[in-house]
Amino acid sequence: MTLVGKKGVIKAVCISSEKHVQKDDVGKALLIEEYGLEGDAHAGYAHRQVSLLAEESVEKMKALGLKNLRPGAFGENLTTSGIDLLSLKVGDRLRVGEEIILEVSQIGKECVERCAIYYQAGDCIMPREGIFARVIRGGHLRRGDLIEVMED
Repeated sequence: MTLVGKKGVIKAVCISSEKHVQKDDVGKALLIEEYGLEGDAHAGYAHRQVSLLAEESVEKMKALGLKNLRPGAFGENLTTSGIDLLSLKVGDRLRVGEEIILEVSQIGKECVERCAIYYQAGDCIMPREGIFARVIRGGHLRRGDLIEVMED
């Protein structure tokens, strides 16, 4: 089954000025090509410029008893809904809004130690269900923008 053309929506745009903490939903931001979200501590010239986590993954954690979770609670930059992030593979491209293109660069991550997110939220699902992307083409991003899997 192809994922091309599958669409979802950006539910939150989150940044933080330091690493290993929960991020704040700022509603909109500038994504800079080959860099990441302007003003975010994780932005930089590496392969994990932007992190994405599905709202559906957050809902699983709420069902396990973690009730006060908000967008950015797991350190994600973009909270999505309606697009199956876990079915994507490295190299897949996503169009966000009219102009932004992201390329999946990593699925999950290895945490070497428990961070503040783990202690604040009681668990961290980013290592299991988060994905990371490079910014191929930047632009202005806002809550409510569509996100779509592109053709190869």
